[in-house]
Amino acid sequence: MENILERVPFYLTILSTICGGLTAGLLGGIAIWTFRDIHARSRDILAQILATLLVIALPVIGLVIYLMLRPRETLAEAYERSLEQEALLQAIEEPEVCPGCGQRVKGDYLYCPACHTRLKRACPACDRPLHLRWSLCPYCGAIVAPQALEPVPNPNA
Repeated sequence: MENILERVPFYLTILSTICGGLTAGLLGGIAIWTFRDIHARSRDILAQILATLLVIALPVIGLVIYLMLRPRETLAEAYERSLEQEALLQAIEEPEVCPGCGQRVKGDYLYCPACHTRLKRACPACDRPLHLRWSLCPYCGAIVAPQALEPVPNPNA
């Protein structure tokens, strides 16, 4: 019995060393995770250092504070969102193309200048360009018969 009691400090030393090592590893892991997370969310070096130091100085509380204050999206997510917005804007502003030759044409062209395909027609009442499949002028309300796309013969050929 005395032999076991004499070894208690040795066992406590081993136990405290293991617990200390696990705690240090956990705190190191939290600090590394925090640095990587803020690095993915911000380009600001000062914010990265301060967030990491906060978690190191106040391990559990600092992590909770960091999680409440960190940016909502990563830089990659912000970049993807900006690409999606840019693509949507390009789709909205994308110029029209001729169905006959694929050349870009302006929205008010009646004929393609490259292949002479009829793109639109003029409204008989207000002379504004109308899509060929429209049966009503959206500008003045005139009734028109829809037509099909057809190339116009080139007079120079």
